[in-house]
Amino acid sequence: MDQLIDYFQQRVRAGRPLRIRGGGTKDWYGQQPQGDVLDVRGHAGIVDYEPTELVITARCGTPLADIEVALAERHQMLAFEPPHFGPGATVGGAVASGLCGPRRATSGAVRDFVLGAQLLDGKGDVLAFGGRVMKNVAGYDVSRMLAGSLGTLGVILEVSLKVLPRPVAAATLRFELGELDAIRRLNEWGGRPLPLSGSWWCGGVLMLRLSGAEAAVSAARRLLGGEAVPDADAFWAAVREQRLPFFAGDEALWRLSLPSTSGAIGLEGAQAIEWGGAQRWLRAGSGAATAQAIRRAAQACGGHATLFRDGDKAVGVFQPLTPALEAIQARMQDAFDPQRIFNRGRMFPQREG
Repeated sequence: MDQLIDYFQQRVRAGRPLRIRGGGTKDWYGQQPQGDVLDVRGHAGIVDYEPTELVITARCGTPLADIEVALAERHQMLAFEPPHFGPGATVGGAVASGLCGPRRATSGAVRDFVLGAQLLDGKGDVLAFGGRVMKNVAGYDVSRMLAGSLGTLGVILEVSLKVLPRPVAAATLRFELGELDAIRRLNEWGGRPLPLSGSWWCGGVLMLRLSGAEAAVSAARRLLGGEAVPDADAFWAAVREQRLPFFAGDEALWRLSLPSTSGAIGLEGAQAIEWGGAQRWLRAGSGAATAQAIRRAAQACGGHATLFRDGDKAVGVFQPLTPALEAIQARMQDAFDPQRIFNRGRMFPQREG
């Protein structure tokens, strides 16, 4: 930690912004990174792990793979299934990006599992929020706020995460359904006490994952029907890591966050549906007119659109904020990083430059 702080102070004195970097597996996410690299991989290691308390605490540079191995040995997991997107992914990057895998719709988002954190802010102070046990909620909201902040509030030095037991049983079912039928079925099933833990629709095929107690999974299989898919772990890992054929190609990848009950979005381009209908993927262009049409369609449904990967980032990666939300975002940065030292312009370059 001392080396990180020393490097930070040197760059601040030189008036140079810093680009926080762990494994670099998500450098493409958000606007173009700026500043001198602040490499956090040396600040690594599991600080504390209490399987009986369902909490693990690790330093920001700890590889996600190391954490997952430690949890698997005790039959536990990070229930939000953070994607790695390459070797070397770190727990700090997982929290800062706020990205989740297929289980997010039923288990919760990254922010729902953050219990506490240590933060190096833009003034050089080390701040502590929350705690290492689930009963300690002091400062809990501040810890949660770091999830998805993309390092614009400071360096997440250490984080405590709630973990969950791995399900005893799992099964994957395959259905041939059109888009509207798939959305209708997913919402119908989502309103029932079924052990759902993942869904993926693309090209007329819906894949549904069930996880939980053996009796619950078996009963759901009998009720839902469909075709059983054996050895589906590799498929769901490919969904999480975006290795399916849908994600291949050079066209821009858009992510639309919508109410799960939204029907077809009526946009041109290959589409896929996740999270019970709440997350839509679209392969399309990224010119100004196309971006405006996509964001207008998402807003009409009560959601928003993100230019997730590739494309022209000049249109803005994230949906422009309303004036009220923009003011809140600016006040948060004024409190934690008033000089905009960290990850300058990573989210909203039109404001942070």
